[in-house]
Amino acid sequence: MADTLLFQLVSPERLLVETQVTEVQIPAREGYIGVLPGHAPLLSELKAGGVLTYRAADGVQKVVAVYGGFVEVLGDRVRVLADSAENREEIDVTAAQKALVQATQDMNNMQGGAADPAVAMDEAMRAQARVDAASAKV
Repeated sequence: MADTLLFQLVSPERLLVETQVTEVQIPAREGYIGVLPGHAPLLSELKAGGVLTYRAADGVQKVVAVYGGFVEVLGDRVRVLADSAENREEIDVTAAQKALVQATQDMNNMQGGAADPAVAMDEAMRAQARVDAASAKV
């Protein structure tokens, strides 16, 4: 069995990651999935807003905020097709925190159907994922 597997993370805009890794932690819809080399094949939906982490073959841990999509795991590779994703280094923590405060306020101020609750919840989850990824300890 190999010590690494190929990890690919793509969004409609770009290829974010393509590298050999020793492990990946994926925010699936029903909870986190830990993947090591030789993992059983699976296909799963991603959480609407979550933090994905992976450990590169050189031992460096990386963090990515992902927003919806799918993951495919095969014995020698993991492919994440995200609706949207941002590397930790690309996230402005101050802007992410402000967006989280605004999204929370929007959810709390919904009166008389002024806003779609599903959209408000999605925005809050996205903002929370950005804050979590940007402030993750690595």
